[in-house]
Amino acid sequence: MNTLIENKRKIVNDPIYGFIQIPSDFIFDLIQHPLIQRLRRIKQLGLTYYVYPGATHPRFQHVLGASHLMKEALNILRSKGQEISEEEYTGSIISILLHDLGHGPFSHTLEKSFFKNITHEELSLCYMKLLDKEFSGRLKTGIEIFSGSYPKKFLHQLVSSQLDMDRLDYLRRDSYYTGVTEGIVGSDRIIKMLSTFDNELVIEEKGIYSIEKFLIARRLMYWQVYLHKTVIASEQMLIKVIKRAKKMHKNGENIFLTPSLKFFFDNNINEKGLLDKRFDNVTPLEAFAKIDDNDIIVCIKEWQYHKDKVLSILSKGLINRDLFKVSIQKNKFTKTEIEELQKKVMKNYKLSEKDLKYFVISDSVKNNAYSKNLDERINILGKKNQITDIAVASDVSNVSALSRIVKKYYICHPKIH
Repeated sequence: MNTLIENKRKIVNDPIYGFIQIPSDFIFDLIQHPLIQRLRRIKQLGLTYYVYPGATHPRFQHVLGASHLMKEALNILRSKGQEISEEEYTGSIISILLHDLGHGPFSHTLEKSFFKNITHEELSLCYMKLLDKEFSGRLKTGIEIFSGSYPKKFLHQLVSSQLDMDRLDYLRRDSYYTGVTEGIVGSDRIIKMLSTFDNELVIEEKGIYSIEKFLIARRLMYWQVYLHKTVIASEQMLIKVIKRAKKMHKNGENIFLTPSLKFFFDNNINEKGLLDKRFDNVTPLEAFAKIDDNDIIVCIKEWQYHKDKVLSILSKGLINRDLFKVSIQKNKFTKTEIEELQKKVMKNYKLSEKDLKYFVISDSVKNNAYSKNLDERINILGKKNQITDIAVASDVSNVSALSRIVKKYYICHPKIH
C-alpha cells in the first residue's frame, strides 16, 4: 500500500535552473507514476557518453526541466495579457511532462528496433490516453494540447514547434552535460520575449538576436554532438547487435534475454496491435513500459561471450568501447569503395559474405537547423504587429542558410589491422 504523501509541492534542485517547484499535487502524482519514473532509466543521449563522458543524464531530468520552462513561459504570456485558464495551464504542463513517455532504451537509437512504423510521439500519446483513464479523465486537455487539436494553437507550439520548451531544455541540458559550450542558449531571455498573435506563438522583435543564437547553437550541437561520427558508429553497432540477436532468437538459437526484452524478440508488433492482449495476456504497451537501458546492457554483457562470432564481436566492441571507424564525406561512397572495404573486413575478421551487413554500414545523415515551412516557421512580431519569418527578419545571413538541408554520407566498419 502506498504511503500518503501530504506535502506534494516539493522543490527539486536542478543543475540547470536551480530550485524548481512542482506546481500542483496532481503534477506530483503524475511524476511519481511508474511510467514517468521509468525515464530515470533511459539515457537522454543514447550512447553519446562514449564521446562525451558526462552525457549520462536521463530523460527524467529533461521532462522536469521542460515542464519548468513551460511554467515560466505560461506565466510570461499571462503577464502580457494572454488569457490562459487553470485547466489550460495544467494541461500544458502535463503535455510537456509526458511528451517523452514513448521513448525506449537509449532514446532515439533503438526507436525502430521494437515496433514497426511507430514513432515515440505516437507511443507517448498512447500512454497519455492510458493515464487519462487511470486518472479519471484529468489529462483530456493535456492530450488535446499535445496532439494539436486544442483550439489555442500557441499552447501546442510551446510543446512541439521549432521554438518549443522541449528544444529549449534539451539544447541547454545536453550542452551542460557534454561540455559543448557552443550549445548554450539563453532560455530565460527567449521565454521573456514570447508573445502571441492571431492564436500563434511569436517572438517580440527585440528578441531576434536570442533566436539567431538559438538556431546557430542547434546546428552546432547536431554536428558536434547528436551526429558526431563516433556517436553514429556506436549507435549503428547497437542497432546491428539487436538485429543479430533477434535473428538468432527467431532461428531457435539459445541466447540470453531478459523477460521484458524477450517479449519483443518473440513478437512482431505494428500500430494496430499496441493494446492487443493476445501476447501472453500482456499488451505491447505494457511490455514496452518494462524495458529500459538496463535490459540492453545486461544482455550485451552476456552476448559478448556467445559462440556466435558476429554477436560476440559487436557486443565486446560496445562493452569495451572498441568502436567502428567512421568516414564522413559530402558525396556518396562508390560501389567500388564499399566492395573494397568489404573484402578487407571479411579477410581481416574471417567473416562470411552474408555477415558483412553487420560490419560494413553505409548510409547518410542530414541536418537543417531551421525549416521555413509556413506552418513551422518562427515568427517575429514587429512594433506595428507586422509578422516576419526569422529567416527574413534576421540581418545575419547564416540564419537563412540554416534552413538549407545539409546531407553527409558515412561508412563505418571495424578497425582493419
